[in-house]
Order: sequence, then C-alpha cells, then structure tokens
Amino acid sequence: MVASAPTVQPQLGSIDHFDDSSIDVLVVGIRGDVMGPSVAAIDVAWAGMINRLMKSGDLRGKPGDIDLIASPKDTGPRMLLVLGLDEQANGRNDAFEAAATAIRRLCDRDRKRIVLAIGDLFDSSLHDSIVAGTLVGCDGQGLYRSEKLPSVPQQIDFVGVKDSAIQRGEILGTSINLTRRLVNAPASEIYPDSFAKAAQTMAEDAGIAIEVWDERKLEQERCRALLAVGRASHFPPRLVILRYQGAGDDSPPLALIGKGVTFDSGGLSIKPTEGMLDMKCDMAGAATVVGAIRAIAKLGIKRNVIGLCGLVENMISGDSYRLGDVIETRSGTTIEIHNTDAEGRVVLADTLDVAIGHKPAAMIDLATLTGACIIALGNEVAGLMSNNESVLQSVQRAASDEGEWVWPLPMFKMYDEKIKSKVADIKNVGNGRAGGAITAAKFLEQFVGDVPWCHIDIAGPAFSDTPLPARDAGATGAMVRTLVRWVETYSA
Repeated sequence: MVASAPTVQPQLGSIDHFDDSSIDVLVVGIRGDVMGPSVAAIDVAWAGMINRLMKSGDLRGKPGDIDLIASPKDTGPRMLLVLGLDEQANGRNDAFEAAATAIRRLCDRDRKRIVLAIGDLFDSSLHDSIVAGTLVGCDGQGLYRSEKLPSVPQQIDFVGVKDSAIQRGEILGTSINLTRRLVNAPASEIYPDSFAKAAQTMAEDAGIAIEVWDERKLEQERCRALLAVGRASHFPPRLVILRYQGAGDDSPPLALIGKGVTFDSGGLSIKPTEGMLDMKCDMAGAATVVGAIRAIAKLGIKRNVIGLCGLVENMISGDSYRLGDVIETRSGTTIEIHNTDAEGRVVLADTLDVAIGHKPAAMIDLATLTGACIIALGNEVAGLMSNNESVLQSVQRAASDEGEWVWPLPMFKMYDEKIKSKVADIKNVGNGRAGGAITAAKFLEQFVGDVPWCHIDIAGPAFSDTPLPARDAGATGAMVRTLVRWVETYSA
C-alpha cells in the first residue's frame, strides 16, 4: 500500500561549516540588502561576488525571489540558492515555508547533498520548523507517476541547528507527510479497513495502543448513524480508537476526533462529477488525527491523548440510507435525513459519543465538513466553532503560534432552531444554505455533552488544487502542527 509505505526521506544532519566540495547546493537567505553570516561567509569565499550581484540588482533579495547561482570556484559548494525573505518573516510558519520552498525548488532533479544555512535568519526556537518544512517540501502528490518527482536528495544538512531541533523537526515533518499521503492516496486504496490497517502500522511504530471496531462491534455499540452512512459500500465501516498514555492514569485525556469519509459520492443526493473528483480527501480529518497523535507520541509529550476516527465510504446501492430516514444515534438522539451528502456530521454523531465516554478534559474534532465554510473564509482558512470560549482561544493561540490560519464563527443559540426536525430530534441540514458551516457545528454540538469542545472545519485548507512555492498541490497536512501545539500547551 503506497500510503502506508515509508516516505522516501533523506538522511538529516547538523554541521558547523559548509566549505565541503561534496555539497551540491548550499541554501542561504537574504532579507532586503542585509547579508546574514552565512551569506557573508560565502561572499568572502567568492571574492565579493555576492555583494557585486546585489549592488548590480541581479540579486535583489526581495520576498519570494529564488536565485540559483553557480560557484566560481572548484572547491566548496557547487551551487548557491539564495532565498529572498520578508524582513517581518520571523515566525514558525515563515521558517517552515522558507525551507520547504528551497527544497521544492531543488528537488526538480537528482542531487545527492543539500545544505541549508538559513538558521541564522531565525531564532533557534524556530529551527525545528526549518527541518519540518524541509521534509514536507520533499514529499508530493505524485505517488503513481512513472517519473518520481520530487527527486529527494540522499543527504540534507543544517548549519547551526542542534540535534534536538532536527529530531523534533523530523518527527513533525514525517507526521505531516503521513497525513498527506493518506489523503493523497485514491479511494481504491484507502477505504475504511485499509485506513484502519495504516493506523495500526503507525500505532505499532509509535507505541500507541489501538482498538478497531468492525461492523459487528459497531452494531453491538449501537453506532447506528455511522453504520447507516456506510451500509451502501462494499467496504464496511470502521471506528479506530488510538490511545497515547503520556501522563498518569488519573490524568483525563485530551480527545482528537476525525471525520473519515474515505470517499464521498454524496449518496442518493449524488454529487456532480466536478464535485466528486477530489472526494478521496473527505477523510482528511481522520488523517490529521493520525498524523498528529503520531507526532505527539514520538515527541513524548506528557499528556494523555485519545484519537478517534469514524471511517465510512458514502456510496450508492439499493441499501443506501435515504432522504426522510430517521436514524437513532448511539446517544439516543434521533436524526431526520434531509440530505445524504451531509453525511460527515452523521458519522461524527456516533464518533463524538464514543469520545465523551472516555471523559476527556477537552476535545477537538476536525472535518472537511462544509462548502459553506469555504464560501465564508476561503480556501486557506479553517473555521472554528466551539461551546467553550477558553478552548476556542487555546486553539486560536496554538494555530497562531504555528502560523496556521483559523477564524471563529458564531455559535448563537438561535442557530439551534435551524436544525430542529418536525419528526425527529434534529435534522442533518439547516434551513437552506445560509450559515451552513454553523448549522453543521450546531448539529455536532448535540453530541458533545458538557465536554469543552472545538470543531475545526478544514474543508478549505486540507486539500488544494494548485501548488504553491512551499508545497505541492493535493493534501496539505493542515492543522497537524496546531494539534501538536495545542496538546503541548492546553490547560483547563
């Protein structure tokens, strides 16, 4: 299975100098007309060549500039890549994207050894982001191309970066790439059972306990909503429960819950072709949980964390769940189905109920839930909706620290009226399209009890049709870093 196979990855190391002739490309950065120590050292070695290029305007150092320069010498690095950086770009995501941009530019052909000397432009507390960004830049969506791109170098070294930062950055980068690979794999490869097996492989490697509920166990546990959505598929549903014990037994866990619709046809409310093409990505919430809990475990964070992934394929058959059906969920709340393409929230209804049974101190769910959130916030920003202001703010802080974009949407009580059903407790869509992201969150709120909870709608940022300098198109791995930071820093 491609998605569960290890990502092709370079050897990583830390060095103090870069005068080695085995270096194919040395990466440095310039902020405006200011040369950092690494650039200044190269300028001296190259008899003032960098300074002359800057004075002539051939090397501008403007934000977004990427210049590849051949060495005038027979010794030392063969080529120099110069990144132009914004003078205000001093955050974790700035370091992450600078490294990812450089490595993506250089992975267009075979190179054995690349050295990044941009650590002198960022505070040492950000160096792990440089390493993580480098590894994310090494991985793309072309899992099945005969010509394998990107072409990953054998060795990447970092100047002035401590081993501890390399270790943390490697864990973060490989965990983000795991999420991306799960999302990028086609639905013929990643379906509920194969996703569960990929999660099991990860759990065994990371020392995480895992429990997988098959369709018989789901029936025993009365997960009728999850079963209803998945019953039309050849591939039966699964519920994955991951447990990481980083603290004492008496410490309540934090819960991470992910929507895992491995393919979404829309069911009987069938999607058009253009709306269905990228629906392999509808399990990005579950994939984000898997990547995040792997990083949390590998980093040895002193918290207890439970991850839950509700896994179904929303297909069409004579046994499809239907519009007008009334489903009794695991919690006993009844749902009237008005749209079978609003299936993710139905799956999460049972998954959230299982989660609160573990008595978490707080919980976050992630889902590619609504196109309405994209209309409200665009493709780059995740929507936040919560029943608890403290939890909402803690997620905002974690995202801000990591440079990932989120924005809160209101959860006024008046929205509750929009999901009331005439024949059941609630219906699975609101009254019309207006406020669709919020009414979806209000639906989920019915299943979280009194647990402090935040819903993150990642429909926009989880998957991209177009590449950027810092990443390939396809799965982005959005929110993995935010979840790790949140688990590290959350306090009730």
